[in-house]
Amino acid sequence: MKAYVQHRYGPPDRLELTDVPAPVPAAGEVLVRVRATSVNPYDWHLLRGEPRVARLMPGLVGLRAPKFPVPGCDLAGQVEATGEGVTQFRPGDDVFALVTHGCYAEYVTVPETMLARMPGSLSFEQAAAVPMAALTALTGLRDTGRVEAGQQVLVNGASGGVGTFAVQLARAFGARADAVCRAANAELVRSLGADEVIDRGSADFTRCGKRYDLLLDIAGTRQVPACRRVLTPAGAMVLIGGPAGRWLQPAGHVFAAMAMSPLARRRVALAQTVIGPGRQEDLRTLAKLADDGRLSPVIGARYPFARLPQAITDQESGRIPGKVVITL
Repeated sequence: MKAYVQHRYGPPDRLELTDVPAPVPAAGEVLVRVRATSVNPYDWHLLRGEPRVARLMPGLVGLRAPKFPVPGCDLAGQVEATGEGVTQFRPGDDVFALVTHGCYAEYVTVPETMLARMPGSLSFEQAAAVPMAALTALTGLRDTGRVEAGQQVLVNGASGGVGTFAVQLARAFGARADAVCRAANAELVRSLGADEVIDRGSADFTRCGKRYDLLLDIAGTRQVPACRRVLTPAGAMVLIGGPAGRWLQPAGHVFAAMAMSPLARRRVALAQTVIGPGRQEDLRTLAKLADDGRLSPVIGARYPFARLPQAITDQESGRIPGKVVITL
């Protein structure tokens, strides 16, 4: 099969499209023919091995070279074969998933418990845009942020992959959502349900005078003391990301914010890690919201598989709203 293989850390053009053996599903695994995948900051952080401090920590980043040669975490496709003991899926089923690696290939094996049936209302491209970004928004709002109906939510970084889902999910949970993004993307974000859009280029959202029950901080453009000004006395701030850097950022921004949280009256929390087992039911929740018409992926750009390195470069630039999707 064809796959993009990474032998050493570096920019996207280090990826090599080559022939590798097709994986064989083990017991409890499903072999999926990938029809579409997408690009996330997670992917290019692993591709570059940045922030470099992450190489010193146990997890998904190797010390001197990538731990996993084939990157890519989002997938939508069709079941090709099943391993022993698989009962939920059969060949031909349309599925989608969030995995640790391996999706920048024609085939990938996935544990049965990490797969979910694809929303019937979405195409492969649309479904591939969902897993990482929408799960991050879902857990940030529902689990860490404990959003409730009637609350006022502010999404900082509302026009990116996570942000476009966060605005829609806040509305789906019965909250009101305001948004911070570039002026060029204001109409897009309003179309997703944002009541008020703050232009990040001409206004400081921490001095807007409005108070929020929950701040979902995806962009990480302001420090915690400034962000506290926009929270109600019982309000909470959920950290998801921050500006990228070679050595420490965005981890440094998050660590600094968490170090200050015990000193703040208002709750500051780090969003949960969404990659791993136990997300099957959350994927089903997202699928139902999509089929009910309450969640619609925003695809800012589409690329063929042969141009995947360019897709990563363009997503990393931050100029494309919503998700960048690759079709196979």
